[in-house]
Amino acid sequence: MGEFSLETLEPREVLRWFAALAEIPRGSGNTKGVSDFCVRFARERGLEVHRDGANNVVIIAPAAPGYEAAPPLVLQGHLDMVCAKEPGCGKDMAAEGIDLAVDGDWLYAEGTTLGADDGAAVAMILAALDDRELPHPRLEAVLTADEETGMFGMEALDVAPLQGRTVLNLDSESEGVFTVSCAGGARAELRCALPTAPAEGVLFELEIGGLTGGHSGVEIDRGRANANLLLGRALRALCGERPVRLVSARGGEADNAIPSRCRAAVLVPAAQADGFPSAVGELEAAFRSEFAETDGALRFTAARGAARTERAVTEEGTRRFAGALAAAPNGVRAMSAAIPGLVETSLNLGTLTLEDGCAVLRWSLRSSAADGKRELADALRAFAAADGAAVEFSGDYPAWTYRASSPLRERMVRIFRAQYGREPVISAIHAGLECGILAAKIPDMDCVSIGPDLEKVHTPGERMSLSSLGRVWTFVRELLKESR
Repeated sequence: MGEFSLETLEPREVLRWFAALAEIPRGSGNTKGVSDFCVRFARERGLEVHRDGANNVVIIAPAAPGYEAAPPLVLQGHLDMVCAKEPGCGKDMAAEGIDLAVDGDWLYAEGTTLGADDGAAVAMILAALDDRELPHPRLEAVLTADEETGMFGMEALDVAPLQGRTVLNLDSESEGVFTVSCAGGARAELRCALPTAPAEGVLFELEIGGLTGGHSGVEIDRGRANANLLLGRALRALCGERPVRLVSARGGEADNAIPSRCRAAVLVPAAQADGFPSAVGELEAAFRSEFAETDGALRFTAARGAARTERAVTEEGTRRFAGALAAAPNGVRAMSAAIPGLVETSLNLGTLTLEDGCAVLRWSLRSSAADGKRELADALRAFAAADGAAVEFSGDYPAWTYRASSPLRERMVRIFRAQYGREPVISAIHAGLECGILAAKIPDMDCVSIGPDLEKVHTPGERMSLSSLGRVWTFVRELLKESR
């Protein structure tokens, strides 16, 4: 392993911009700094630039000599990243950049997410705009904000400056896969007031951690443990043997990431406190056995604190909440009948908070079926109503429908064969992409999404293959060259 070095890594012209982006805090909702950076980049090069109130940036580069008659090409990626960090990492990701490092072929960040989703796209787009020798048609770079929290940037985007009807989206995560369709989605938030009262007991800090986590669109079908649901199961078991009262809980980093960690504070009567850690240990052993293949580093611990008086959820309220959390709708609901192996409909309980008796649960909903999102919403409404809770929906975005005739796809397949000596995979994806919203804004849009190999996206273990990035960059350059 070693520190990030521009002098030894390729593709240098792309990694130069990736490193610059890594210095800018750019979590979702915190994109003004990276938006300012892109505007300065454009102005310093005399390029046409547009920025809106949502921090979206559109940069337009005129066609290179000889390409004036070629159709414009839209290059698209998003500026924001999911901010997640390892337990004990002291970095303030709202104010500090990330620390890049290398392990062989893999680029990662020390203790945090890497932001290659979608910093890889932005870096390639900036590299293309910065290269005065690169042959290309008119390029229209669309860099959107807040994709990870609901595609709000793309929703707000004004497409009036765009002439292109051909779009290369660079927000995919597997080299050699051409994504041509994606699921639509939405977000749900459930709020529930739980009864509280003062209580005495020994305070225990529970933690479920070490889970694999992952992207809820790409990896929801991998059978990985969800830390929030495991907390519900653990509390339900613990409450069945002794009075337990919840004080607080917090789990997950984002609603579209499978939560890898959840913590809770509980009060246990002093007379039963001594046996509580062993009960937790038994549950840990059971969970580790159940998820041995997917979450081998799973841990469930109980740190004992002092005897104290706290305002906590009542015993009955704790039991009811634990049961509801354990049974919360989550995971794959339907597989596609048309495309083998493709998840059609799913939901992910990504975040949980409980403070002062107010519980907030947030889901990411996805479906490529016309009625899929509605059925998920109905299921959550019924789940909420059973406990007198309220659920609200936001961030709805449409699916991106497969296009049978695509000149862009045909050209890309031809270039791929020449570069790789094999056929690319033409694929649909269960995750949401901004292409669906863009297709609703641009009539008859022809779009394909590609990207380099990324692993463990939306988790602190996120990493990107440098050799894959180099090959994808070579492919993009050739596509630009052959766009006339």
